[in-house]
Amino acid sequence: MKTFPIKLDFVKALTDDVGILQHSKYTTPNKKEGYTTDDNARALIATTNYFMLFNDLSVKKLIETYLSFLLYMQRSDGKMHNYLSYDRQLLDEIGSEDCMGRTLWACGYCLDSKLPEETKLLSKEVFDKLFCSISSFTSPRAKAYSIMGLFHYQKAYPEDRNVKVNINALAKQLTQQFEFESSEEWNWFESYLTYCNARLPHSLFLAYEATGEDRYLQVASKSMKFLINTQTINELFVPIGNRGWYKKGSDRAIYDQQSVEAACTTEATIAAFRNTKEESYLIATYKAFEWFLGGNLQGLTLYCQENGSCCDGITPQGLNQNKGSEATRSYLQARLNLEELKRQNNLLRST
Repeated sequence: MKTFPIKLDFVKALTDDVGILQHSKYTTPNKKEGYTTDDNARALIATTNYFMLFNDLSVKKLIETYLSFLLYMQRSDGKMHNYLSYDRQLLDEIGSEDCMGRTLWACGYCLDSKLPEETKLLSKEVFDKLFCSISSFTSPRAKAYSIMGLFHYQKAYPEDRNVKVNINALAKQLTQQFEFESSEEWNWFESYLTYCNARLPHSLFLAYEATGEDRYLQVASKSMKFLINTQTINELFVPIGNRGWYKKGSDRAIYDQQSVEAACTTEATIAAFRNTKEESYLIATYKAFEWFLGGNLQGLTLYCQENGSCCDGITPQGLNQNKGSEATRSYLQARLNLEELKRQNNLLRST
């Protein structure tokens, strides 16, 4: 599979001294929409991943900006705000559980890196302060993101036995939810498929990797294969559309298709391949990533190789020409995961 050289131009264009802006109008940053913890946490993961792969010191400023944003958005009780206006006014009392889970994932990822010690110390401070909130999470995705953060935390601090205990606690909750909701025809954690679906099996592949518990691998594999089959039409990757999602017993929505879903699936299937060595997961990886490059129902290319930007998604009428931080970061993170795969297995080649 061909891939393009990795570019951070548009990520940099969306980032100011506060953080990465949430949206753009076409390719112009839309300051009216402000910033979110969600986007800055995900941008922190992507730029840290880039730093790890290329040892490029030019991204250090971006990493510090995103981490500083998370620090600013953390409340005195450790929980997170999510929304910040362009004039630096907090727009919520408390953020969603998902944004807190993503923060744990981002800070854990920083700890499991070769970033400067001072940066990792701050990441640990934010993580530890938020950590006590994990036990109150009810969102399956927040639990999944937390597992992913704990997975990297454990790699940074293997002597901390409490980490494995918490991974097990969260993973057992997800497997129990799967057992309650799933049936022969519906191998899933909920009675519907909505957003960032692949993060649920992804987290259980990591839980298996961290603990060796076979049940996590079994549930991860069943749910991942169900999701792959559900999101495949005419041999193409077709993510669940956000105009109605997919409720058990109903027809699935085809549109609007969002870039984040292609990225989540790319990353999750790579984790699946790493833990199982099943070639079918590699095929699913390539199909999900090729969605960005024209391998979709409309044959449209969402990624711009000139500046590294990515369209927000595909509508029935064609491309959503806005290029926000979520879509651009999604492509970048998927591409970085493929770069890791390439280095480990020599499976890709760049144009």
